[in-house]
Amino acid sequence: GGGSYDDPLQPVTQDETASVGGMVTLTCRVAASDNSSLQWSNTAQQTLYFGEKRALRDNRIQLNRSTGTELSITIGNVQLSDEGEYTCSIFTMPVRTARATVTVLGVPDKPQISGYEDTVQEGGKVTLTCTSSGSKPPAKLRWYRNQEELTGRPDVVETNPDEATYTVISELTLTVGRSDDNTLIGCAVDHPSLSPGEKWTEQPIRVLFTPDVTIQPQNDLPREGEKFIIQCIGNGNPKPTSYVWQKKDGELPLMAKVDASFLLFEMLNKSDNGVYLCQADNGIGKMQGEYTLLVQDPTAMSTSSGVDHAVIGGVVAVIVFILLCLLIVLGRYLIRHKGTYLTHEAKGCDDAPDADTAIINAEGGHSGAEDKKEYFI
Repeated sequence: GGGSYDDPLQPVTQDETASVGGMVTLTCRVAASDNSSLQWSNTAQQTLYFGEKRALRDNRIQLNRSTGTELSITIGNVQLSDEGEYTCSIFTMPVRTARATVTVLGVPDKPQISGYEDTVQEGGKVTLTCTSSGSKPPAKLRWYRNQEELTGRPDVVETNPDEATYTVISELTLTVGRSDDNTLIGCAVDHPSLSPGEKWTEQPIRVLFTPDVTIQPQNDLPREGEKFIIQCIGNGNPKPTSYVWQKKDGELPLMAKVDASFLLFEMLNKSDNGVYLCQADNGIGKMQGEYTLLVQDPTAMSTSSGVDHAVIGGVVAVIVFILLCLLIVLGRYLIRHKGTYLTHEAKGCDDAPDADTAIINAEGGHSGAEDKKEYFI
């Protein structure tokens, strides 16, 4: 704005900021009116409005309000070319003016992530590039891995030759591990024309890694004479395609059948005891898991169910105990509060250390046969 406020005829304005495509309102006021008209002119000194009269044919520019002391106009669908200094004048003697600077923000485009070719092996590097055009002033780019912020290389800012906006480019290099498989790498644009997180893009990445191998038995109780299955589980990317079964220090038993990731024992025998190995291969690498088979007697009980019995027994015992306690307490309570006994109770209680003594004292304090009868009813 401009001018000293002491002069009632000095117009007063204020600077405005708008985003491309938005709207800006320019307001000019004077403290007092001497019936001189106010006028707004643009950056090229062309008159836009003289009082309420339109002077420039541009439908984006409209009259908002015109009074003796105020002239306000709106510019719709703001363009970068609208940026600059606008002048409000009042034709007094001498002419008084005030200037308002309009700043136009270039709105950045939704960011694009490039450079992700295909799956990458664990321990390998991925370099991604995030680009956003159209910002003014230059936007800032932020990288995220599953919502957690990462640091990329400093943004590179390029000017766009045809207009006053910028293209911003940021590069991120990651060394990936198996935990990064199916991770989302995000790139967000930070800019005064946007609310946080308004423009953002994500790139899922896949990581190839060797399988983790475990061998899982169908149950915890392999019994002699029974059928038994163990399975080789390989978590890898891609999933394992081949499995090789072996027995440590010896051949696989004749009665054991290999069916891909399964090893089936038709009928367990104590001679099957030993350590079994499974090697899973997914094309990225081979990994091995092991399982120790210890065949039990046909009569063997599951250890887990033994534990269950003990627990159940314990719980039952506790419940019975609690019930007994309740009965005793309740019994005492009822006895204490029976008939005339109540009136004598206090005698024994005053100097008794606990309830039991109180009962005994109170009993001793009784006199007469009727009371005793009452007590034994």
